[in-house]
Amino acid sequence: MGADIGGGAGPDLGPCAGSASWAGADLCAGMDLGAGADPCTDVSLGAGADLRVGVGVRDRHGGRRGLRGRRGRPSLGALRAVTRRLIGLDSAGGGATAVPLARAVVRAVPEVTADPAALAGAESDRLAVLAELCEVIGWILFDAGHHGAAHRMNARALALAELCGDRWTARLTLLNDSMLLTHAGHPRAALAAAARSRGPRPLPPRVAALVLIREAHATAMLGARREPVDLMARADSLFLDGGSRHDPAWAWWLDERELTGHRGWVAARLRDFDRAVPLLRRAATAPGDPSYRHLFSAHLLAALTGAGAWSDAERLVVDLAPRAADLGSARTTESLRGTARRLLHGPGRVPSSVRDAAVFLLESLAPASSRRP
Repeated sequence: MGADIGGGAGPDLGPCAGSASWAGADLCAGMDLGAGADPCTDVSLGAGADLRVGVGVRDRHGGRRGLRGRRGRPSLGALRAVTRRLIGLDSAGGGATAVPLARAVVRAVPEVTADPAALAGAESDRLAVLAELCEVIGWILFDAGHHGAAHRMNARALALAELCGDRWTARLTLLNDSMLLTHAGHPRAALAAAARSRGPRPLPPRVAALVLIREAHATAMLGARREPVDLMARADSLFLDGGSRHDPAWAWWLDERELTGHRGWVAARLRDFDRAVPLLRRAATAPGDPSYRHLFSAHLLAALTGAGAWSDAERLVVDLAPRAADLGSARTTESLRGTARRLLHGPGRVPSSVRDAAVFLLESLAPASSRRP
């Protein structure tokens, strides 16, 4: 996800420019990412939220002010401040923690849900700040499990970024959507989104590595065996080249731990558990973790059960279960719940103690109101 908007317009995205169709609000035509009521024309995710939830910024006299500026719309400083706040909440507690504030922002800032074409005359700086805000909200909605809403918010972010020529935010949005599409079971669309993020010019190493990571996940889902391994090896090589002054500001989060986790995750997709387990364990146990990296612990549990490493899997469940309800990431809890259910109901011989641990994990993941007394 993003941190700040990188300086300058960045390299041209080629086919990406102008390709986000606002009519239909879809990055990939025809993609259906979930049924039922899905917030994005009304992106609000429920009632009762307002901008008193940790919003407000300091004015020059030290007082607090809300998002409204002198002209009745949020100032750029207020929009940047609330974007930083959203990023901080997501990093500390996962997407679910940040959703109430994201909901409040969507209600309080009409530009977030306006047709981007109606904002075509706005100043570039404002469009760029709004594009980043939408990109961050899209990421939060994805991590919180609102896939259709996240997909459409990504379309907004992309359209706004293209209006002002902010190619780096456009590129990050496409890479985020590639991850979402892979997660939703649409690997071909995920590959298309990653390809659109490349553009005609060479990318800085960290960004190029991220594109390769997204392609590796998608090709692994499509059943390729050698290509995902080669893609991850190339990503690893690019990462070892080090950072570049051309890297956008948001590239900070692709560090060694993130890369290690994705190497293990791709290996697990290929059922190469001997390789996946040590990589995922290293990523899951490294110190200093933004909340979204608990996902690597969930994939480590799945890899351990795939490898039949029952004692290690049981120990990990005992470690994870007491804090499972507070993880705040739907992606993480979905993975844990899926693994627990496979242990209980899937084929194969699972030791009774591991089945008991799976029951414990499922109960820990259940809403408090439904847990047994």
